Amino acid sequence: MSSKQSINRRNFLALAGSTVGYSVLVCADGLDAAQASTPLPDEIPKNFDTIAPPVPGSMRFAGEPNMTLVDLACDVFIAGGGMSGVCAAISAARHGAKVILVQDRSRLGGNSSSEIRMHIVGADCSDHRLGWREGGLIEELRLADSANNPHRCFELWDLLLYDKAQREPNLTLLLDSTLFAAETKDGEIRRVMVRCDKTEHLYRIQSKLYLDCTGDSRLALEAGAEMRWGREAKSEFNESLGMDTADRQTLGSSILFTARDYGKPVPFTPPTWARKVTKKQLKFRRIKSWEYGYWWLEWGGQLDTIRDNERIRFELLAIVMGVWDYIKNSGDLPDSANWGMDWVGMIPGKRESRRIIGDHILTEHDLTGNDVQFDDAVCFGGWPLDDHPPSGFDCSNEKPCTQIYPDQPYNIPLRSLYNRNIRNLMMAGRNISASHVAFTSTRVMSTCAVMGQAAGTAAAICAKNDITPRQLAQNKKQVTKLQQILLRDDQTIIGVHNADTNDVARNAKVSASDQIKGADAEHVLNGYVRDMPNKVNLWAAYISNSGPWIELTWPEPQKLTHIQITFDSGFQRLLRLTAQESYTKKIIRGPQPETVRDYELSYTDAAGKRHKLLSVTKNYQRLNRHEISPVEAKSLRLHITATNGADTARVFEIRCYA
Repeated sequence: MSSKQSINRRNFLALAGSTVGYSVLVCADGLDAAQASTPLPDEIPKNFDTIAPPVPGSMRFAGEPNMTLVDLACDVFIAGGGMSGVCAAISAARHGAKVILVQDRSRLGGNSSSEIRMHIVGADCSDHRLGWREGGLIEELRLADSANNPHRCFELWDLLLYDKAQREPNLTLLLDSTLFAAETKDGEIRRVMVRCDKTEHLYRIQSKLYLDCTGDSRLALEAGAEMRWGREAKSEFNESLGMDTADRQTLGSSILFTARDYGKPVPFTPPTWARKVTKKQLKFRRIKSWEYGYWWLEWGGQLDTIRDNERIRFELLAIVMGVWDYIKNSGDLPDSANWGMDWVGMIPGKRESRRIIGDHILTEHDLTGNDVQFDDAVCFGGWPLDDHPPSGFDCSNEKPCTQIYPDQPYNIPLRSLYNRNIRNLMMAGRNISASHVAFTSTRVMSTCAVMGQAAGTAAAICAKNDITPRQLAQNKKQVTKLQQILLRDDQTIIGVHNADTNDVARNAKVSASDQIKGADAEHVLNGYVRDMPNKVNLWAAYISNSGPWIELTWPEPQKLTHIQITFDSGFQRLLRLTAQESYTKKIIRGPQPETVRDYELSYTDAAGKRHKLLSVTKNYQRLNRHEISPVEAKSLRLHITATNGADTARVFEIRCYA
């Protein structure tokens, strides 16, 4: 084929079968050990020849003569490296799936990355919702960031996510790479195309399951999945918060900034294209401080938030510059004299575009109805139904948001995390199957993260059992298995507790050296790993000179190879990486004081002799897992010698596996 022929994106995959020379087939788990690259720290082998195999220069793709074609294969392919994609990828990889994660930028984290710097919010969104911070992977990431990044550097958050991804041997990461085509046949994705112009590679990737975590639903678009855009009429789902007439308007996008006090006057001259902002325009948009730009610097929902991104970027920057000009030069805020901008975002933080249709569309009723139950629930949300005027800042005569709080957090079903017409397509993030009204709550990043963990875990199960997500959702036994796996990974599903038949701790009796009234030792076996309203679910005892202990005892010795402990990490308190001082005052940037720091595990054998298993120091994580050489234990003791500051030892759960 002549390189001068025009290439239609829709027939690009057909062209991918025609190459000058040949392509290289590489499995996502890498080459032979003898060919492996230098291992990363902790001896994790990362073979970068997988994504850039040594090939002769003649290996080219017919339609792109300067690009090298590489074939990759995996179990789970994930497009989009925001919080939903990161959590989906890590979760699927940890459950044995070979995973490829594609991100079109150089950094993971999406709107939470250093490129945009939006703090991650979720169900713990108000004083009456404290205690509902999300567990699982997002908690693991937050705790690691808080302990190792006390000075709140967003670039270190980027690095943490990169490190977590690279530490998974089953996960292949493709940064600066864009999915641009998909081949679909008989209602199933067969392969996708990804390009990295920085390395001049074209990737043709085959997978069993495909996850769209792009936010904009780019994978779903290329695959021909059913989607929707905009705000539904009240009549469609009988939603009181719906529109009188449906339209294609959405929430807008925002650009943030940060500033600091330089200790001397810092002048500011706006660019000529900056908006001229007046006090009247800020009637409903109060400026209390200026260290961290404002989410209400929002615009563009009246346009196409994908197609018109460049115009939206320009207008947002013009608004940002205009607001900063007002702060610095209007004379209304003289305390800003010594403050200067030290960062301005250049990527609009997008809130809404396409949503993918699943077997269940979440609606206002699912979020606000207190009696709603889903048999296939896999995660929870709790952010308010938080709608914004589409044109954002230009609606100066309206409040920048309308927030309605559900009475309590709500569950999200698996059926809203897969597409109804493409059998092997799943989704997580702001593009899940939801009405616009429901989306205004489910869109925030903590909720996206737990959806990602649920979807990634489900995808790994589907790949292992060679079933579709719909088949999984329709199989009660498989759904129960998925839910129990998620609970074991510290994911909360409202109304579901530990019923894992493989957890031999559930057959033990519990005793303790001491306990605080109401925080009984038996709680570590009640199946719940967070305190609920009016319900304490942890064991707690005061730290003494010798340290308290809690012990499990069985009627007969049990073979143990795996022990899992869930500590308290202060769910009642906010835990975010943010540049906003008013939030930071509520946050402990370091190990959380409630979390157990130093502890020992020991066991007694059938003769009653005690043996030390292991000791841990400087812990700051909530979920701790220990693989041990097999032992026959009549009892298992957890002895706690120090916390990260609290005067009580606090444990939610102990699990044991053969």
